[in-house]
Amino acid sequence: MSSLALYRRYRPESFAEVIGQEHVTAPLMQALRNNRVNHAYLFSGPRGCGKTTSARILARCLNCEQGPTPTPCGECQSCRDLARNGPGSIDVIEIDAASHGGVDDARDLREKAFFGPASSRYKIYIIDEAHMVTSAGFNALLKVVEEPPEHLKFIFATTEPEKVIGTIRSRTHHYPFRLVPPGTLREYLGEVCGREGARVEDGVLPLVVRAGAGSVRDSMSVMDQLLAGAGEEGVTYAMATSLLGYTEGSLLDSVVDAFASGDGAAAFEVVDRVVEGGNDPRRFVADLLERLRDLVILAAVPDAGEKGLIDAPADVVERMQAQASVFGAAELSRAADLVNAGLTEMRGATSPRLQLELICARVLLPAAFDDERSFQARLDRLERSGAAAFAAGPPAMGYVPGPEAHAMAPAGPGGGPAAARAAAAAAMPAPAAAAPVAAAVQAPVQAPAPAAAPPVQPQAAPAQAAPAPGAWPGAAQPGSGAPAVRPAAAAPAPGAWPSAAAPGQGAPAPVQVPATPAPTPAAPAAAAAPVPSPGMAAGAGQVQAMWPGVLEAVKNRRRFTWILLSQNAQVTGFDGTTLQLGFPNAGARDNFASSGSEDVLKAVLAEHFQVNWKIDAVVGGGSPVPASAPGASYGAPSAPAPAYSPPPPPPQTPAPQAPAAPQQPQQPQQSVSAPPPPVQQAPPPVAPEDDFAEDDDPDLVESALTGHDLIVRELGATVVEEYTNE
Repeated sequence: MSSLALYRRYRPESFAEVIGQEHVTAPLMQALRNNRVNHAYLFSGPRGCGKTTSARILARCLNCEQGPTPTPCGECQSCRDLARNGPGSIDVIEIDAASHGGVDDARDLREKAFFGPASSRYKIYIIDEAHMVTSAGFNALLKVVEEPPEHLKFIFATTEPEKVIGTIRSRTHHYPFRLVPPGTLREYLGEVCGREGARVEDGVLPLVVRAGAGSVRDSMSVMDQLLAGAGEEGVTYAMATSLLGYTEGSLLDSVVDAFASGDGAAAFEVVDRVVEGGNDPRRFVADLLERLRDLVILAAVPDAGEKGLIDAPADVVERMQAQASVFGAAELSRAADLVNAGLTEMRGATSPRLQLELICARVLLPAAFDDERSFQARLDRLERSGAAAFAAGPPAMGYVPGPEAHAMAPAGPGGGPAAARAAAAAAMPAPAAAAPVAAAVQAPVQAPAPAAAPPVQPQAAPAQAAPAPGAWPGAAQPGSGAPAVRPAAAAPAPGAWPSAAAPGQGAPAPVQVPATPAPTPAAPAAAAAPVPSPGMAAGAGQVQAMWPGVLEAVKNRRRFTWILLSQNAQVTGFDGTTLQLGFPNAGARDNFASSGSEDVLKAVLAEHFQVNWKIDAVVGGGSPVPASAPGASYGAPSAPAPAYSPPPPPPQTPAPQAPAAPQQPQQPQQSVSAPPPPVQQAPPPVAPEDDFAEDDDPDLVESALTGHDLIVRELGATVVEEYTNE
């Protein structure tokens, strides 16, 4: 086998054999057919793309005995002299301008140019590396290039056409050459390997094309090197990657999988393998950027491999398609940007491994950045985790906080902190064992009876505890989501408002509760509330689990917003980007919107939970929770969970001297089965002017805050200026 270099053995001998330069060869061949050949040409383009070869082919076409012709005969003396392995022609002079670009060389060329050709039709000067000619040399050639003799042709070849002075460039026909497309170059290399009889694995040719960077000569040199070192099994992929310095595909697959799963340990193990294996971290980052580029294209164009947008074997394309499917578009774009920026920072870095580890840390931690791409990457992760949660099924019951969750809830009129504490103490069961928490079952409620009709008492209904001293009559009991109904004959407790009704209600009316709970149509008021879409309702369960933490964070930022949300709002829907809050009436909703509470809630969500959700306040679905019920829930969804039914309460015989109060409607997502507190006789009514606190009154707290101090502590107020009235 000849020791001649591969790119010299397969140098094209006609324009038809030149690959990837059809935009140049087609016009030149047509000009030869039309016999409209110019006296000077300028071929420019990257190295190894066929400029000098095309200049030799053009000289061969011009001096062929059957020419000028686009297809040299290959039999005449001129064609044989200018063939691939020919001795050359005396009438075709090649000059290397890098060593002959001075003014003296230009003068010598000008003197010899006027002599006619020895045996050919034209005397042709091929000036290679023309950008190396000095300005004085170009000026010396200017006249002969502008008005040459009939037998004289000039062909300039250069990689930097902008360095050729304009007076010369304007007198030539300029043909820009381009880099050869990867697909075309890969097919050509396959043909060359077939002619050489070499065995090459599938993944080798893309590596050679990538190493050649579109240059035919560079790619042929790399292929020649691999063929020279190949064994009996031919050129293998492992041999090509190790010899060319590229990263193994398994390392790239491992680090991409670590990015997709957020596994920092696996990512840093790959970094250690790269460094310990002797690989260049910069080369690894460049290869990783190339892989991320392929994943971005595959995410946007699933059939990119078939369309030729990705130059890789079929098995590698399938593996990359699987990797692209577990990423979001924003995650891939952000990762590629970070790797690209890191590759730029690694130039000149003293510790490439440290830079590589920092790149991996940035990709793995989108929450550490507050730019738009990081937010979008976090949303992609939330959407994927949400889809997995929906696939697993919604939770059987939502989170309902205990009575201690809102110990600072303000009391209603006439109550105060003491009333709230008294109501919470009355709501706690006597036994120390905690009652089981049941799933939400909507208590069946019949239509309100007339005010004059006595309430129907069920046999097993537990007795209603009398209002605590100082409590608001008709207030909701702790742990219930609806206002309590006071017996008609019950007298107001000391310190309470006489004839007061529960907030948001008219005159309280008893309701009939059957002994065995069974699903029945809800009350007309609840039926009139707007029903969220199925997608919004399905996503509400996820937000309810984090809602207590949201309220706690809001409380630390602004107490007014916390009071407004905890007493009036409940989560009614969530679709991934919009959080829907339900309010019991338009006034509460408008107060939330106009008081700046929406901005406070958005800021808390962004700061503490790294989410940027829209807030949609609607009327309906909310239930006002009285201040005396510290155990009120955050507004769980009203849809009952059919998978669980509460155990029946232990039967008790109601006291004969007082009518038993009807059972409270059970709050959604929570039902506590516990022995009710004992029935207390209501004290006789006392006129307001005779209502004085006793010395042993539990509500009498000498150290309680009032006025200015209470407002500062509870509402977070700030004293701007104080006026003293004389």
